[in-house]
Amino acid sequence: MILRVLLQITALLPLGMLHLVGAGVGRATRRLSPRFRRLLAENLACSGLAPDAGPTREALERRIAAEIGKGLLELPAIWFRSASRVERLVMDPGQWRLVDDAMREGRGVLFLTPHLGCFEIAATYAALRLPLTVLYRPPKLSWLEPLMRAARCRGQGRVAPTSLAGVRRLLKALRSGEAVGVLPDQVPGFGEGVWAPFFGRMAYTMTLIGRLQKATGCAVILACSRRLPGGRGFCLEFETLAEDLDGAEGPARLNRAVERVIRRCPEQYLWSYNRYKVPAGVTPPTPVEAC
Repeated sequence: MILRVLLQITALLPLGMLHLVGAGVGRATRRLSPRFRRLLAENLACSGLAPDAGPTREALERRIAAEIGKGLLELPAIWFRSASRVERLVMDPGQWRLVDDAMREGRGVLFLTPHLGCFEIAATYAALRLPLTVLYRPPKLSWLEPLMRAARCRGQGRVAPTSLAGVRRLLKALRSGEAVGVLPDQVPGFGEGVWAPFFGRMAYTMTLIGRLQKATGCAVILACSRRLPGGRGFCLEFETLAEDLDGAEGPARLNRAVERVIRRCPEQYLWSYNRYKVPAGVTPPTPVEAC
């Protein structure tokens, strides 16, 4: 209860102040956490998006750490402010028409939101405009779960667990001409993915997206919320994916699409996420791909 009150008070602070403090937290975490620093450095080094080791690489890693910290401190503002106040933080450059066009066709929309920028705000914005079911994995910190669920169920938002029952909910929503949301770069569990290249290394990649696309004929739209400087909010960008994401080549096509949007704003990607982990029960790729 005390923690919830503290988070609600934090949500009252200006976004610019939250980002300023968050940037400091991110840079401090990079200095103090060897695991955070290692994951960030290894993933960035293999991506091909950064120069060789040196002052330039060091500066980029500091910027990335600062953006990760901003993402942490902005969460109270996204979760605890009213949906209408959160909506005012979003700048839509006119690409929402892609979603409207797909919805008018009655096809249903599958939103893919990578770990880029403020990925939480994309679902909030969409759920104010249409019925949206988001695939949901409970956080490791149990006290976060009710807060996360409440935030994601505002407006017309609903959540579906990462289980067979949850997949059925996604299918039902898409077949009803509604929208669903998935994190395409989240590591799936055993039996739910295949190995596919992602920024120079093999990553266990979900096959669910291709199966949903094939089963429903839905429109697949990449949705990214890029963080604007100075606490000015977020730029929400959409891109329709026409590729076939099912079959043997589908996961590789999916990863290439995610790579494409990350290249536009690499400093805001969550490079500290363990994207290349081997889930329990999954056989590592052979031969192991080196970056």
